[in-house]
Amino acid sequence: MKVELFVPCFIDQLYPETAFNTIRLLEKAGCEVTYNAEQTCCGQPAYNAGFWDEATVVGQKFLKDFSADHYIVSPSTSCTGMVKYSYNDLFTGSIEQSHCRSIQKNIFEISDFLVNVVKKDYFGAELEGIAVYHDACSALRECKIKDEPRHLLSKVLGLEMVEVKDSEVCCGFGGTFSVKFEGISSAMAEQKVKNAMDMHADYIISTDASCLLQLQAYIDQYRLPIKTIHLVDVLTAGWGNI
Repeated sequence: MKVELFVPCFIDQLYPETAFNTIRLLEKAGCEVTYNAEQTCCGQPAYNAGFWDEATVVGQKFLKDFSADHYIVSPSTSCTGMVKYSYNDLFTGSIEQSHCRSIQKNIFEISDFLVNVVKKDYFGAELEGIAVYHDACSALRECKIKDEPRHLLSKVLGLEMVEVKDSEVCCGFGGTFSVKFEGISSAMAEQKVKNAMDMHADYIISTDASCLLQLQAYIDQYRLPIKTIHLVDVLTAGWGNI
């Protein structure tokens, strides 16, 4: 199966290892991965800030950079949701509508793709510790992804998954929300981290780098004995020992 990799800005700039691990994971699942180095942003920051004309220009480039002939897979639910659903606001009735609809049918967040398209859930990962899973807002409310990451994590050797209080509550990032309402944003992150630590968790796992960035910033600020980790990095953990 041939797939095209979409690497979101956050991962490209801040978590490049997650991008490489996404390739490794997809190849382990039997996929042939291609990456268009010309790709940039999906337009979500501009769209969420209300600059739809600017978001449309960025979105037009996205539609040119990806093919409608293959699955497009991304390690981000927020960016996947932007293309899959919010592009309706930008391209309905436009000359790009037909191509956009084809792209929307083919784009998947990686846990959704592995469980529901490839139908594989075990990749030989090993990670010792206790972990909680954080439901990113875009995953849960937009992409309707809840069980898929948990199912994949249940197959990781040595990892004990525990359900945390308010796992479906926002981490406080919300793009520009964390800048405009810093106090509220920080308090929301504090509560998420506190709930995880109450469960004696070693890790907070999520599908979105933006959520992980928000929570890790709070953890680092107070030097707390817990860390965030992307789902993809968990599913490729311990491969050097296999």
